[in-house]
Amino acid sequence: MKIFVDTNIFLDLVLGREKHQEALMLFDAIEQHKFEAYVLDITLMNIDYIARKQIKDLSDFLLMVNRYFRVVGATNDTIQKALDLRNSDLEDSVQYVSAIENRCETIVTNDRSFPSHRIRRMTSVQMCQTYL
Repeated sequence: MKIFVDTNIFLDLVLGREKHQEALMLFDAIEQHKFEAYVLDITLMNIDYIARKQIKDLSDFLLMVNRYFRVVGATNDTIQKALDLRNSDLEDSVQYVSAIENRCETIVTNDRSFPSHRIRRMTSVQMCQTYL
């Protein structure tokens, strides 16, 4: 199954937030190739920027993400489609459009306001309960 993983799932794991256990289970499944996982390139930079305030060295984690996830970038067309959604969160819109462009079946996010018109949205808890 092709899944697209939202930035907040990564932050749950590295920052030890409430749903970090589910994020860990999901990442273990991705390492075992149970899912084909996609992530937007800017997500890696966002993880580094946000988590660096609490964690000094994220290089091993980011290397793992780069190894096991397919990192995709946005084009002008992707950005235009995201802007056309008129969603208040451009990053979420770009991730949503990128997930569709890469034919992902599910977006894994703990953000309730994440767009999901043409693709299934599941929380990390739902993913674990349903597939792991």
